[in-house]
Amino acid sequence: MSYGYGYGYDSFTRLSMDELRSKAHRTIAELSKKGDELEPVVITGRKITATWWGDAWCNNLERYADYANRIDRGKRYVRAECVIDLKIAPGQITALVIGTRKTPYKIDVSVKPMSKELYQDIINRCSARAASLEALAAGDFPEELKEQLFAKNNGIFPSPKEISLKCSCPDGAYLCKHIAAALYAVGSKLDTEPLLLFTLRGIDTGALIKRTVEEKLSAMLANANKPSPRILDANQEQLTTLFGVL
Repeated sequence: MSYGYGYGYDSFTRLSMDELRSKAHRTIAELSKKGDELEPVVITGRKITATWWGDAWCNNLERYADYANRIDRGKRYVRAECVIDLKIAPGQITALVIGTRKTPYKIDVSVKPMSKELYQDIINRCSARAASLEALAAGDFPEELKEQLFAKNNGIFPSPKEISLKCSCPDGAYLCKHIAAALYAVGSKLDTEPLLLFTLRGIDTGALIKRTVEEKLSAMLANANKPSPRILDANQEQLTTLFGVL
């Protein structure tokens, strides 16, 4: 609930989408003048996400009971462009989200690193089933791999028990609407920068590239060692058959 007694809560007056968007744009302009380098999230279509990576991130959040009842609160804010800054680093998501108060709320989401075993398994699965890193980023890989990456127990998407949420607002809820907006914004960002999910989970994309290159090189060398069907075995019988040479 919002109270509006000067304690930082959003006021009773609910701002419209246009009012929130205008406020977000003004705040971005003000902070940019001060030298802040912001990465705002702008939703251009009817859906918040448009690719497999973005959809899978949001679907992962919504399938957990811990989040299902509260995550939806963030859709309005992210659509109104209230997430004026979103940055993803290994194990860390930080964001600034506009509400009805003057200054934006600060969001800090920590994600636990995956186990060494799962890390190596993800590397193995992706390099074996995706044709290239570009194909992986484009979501161009077998459905089997998509199902594996989306799996609850051994996939790449974090579960609630692996996530720690913090917001500077006084809302006592575990998942306030500002955090919810930031989490949905991550899905939108993954539409254009899907490899940020690997960054978030601490997976070195360089290792993926190295593994893919090594496998392609091994395949090329193996094929190079095989005799080509176009190369003739120059024995007497073949020469005689082809050219009449005795």
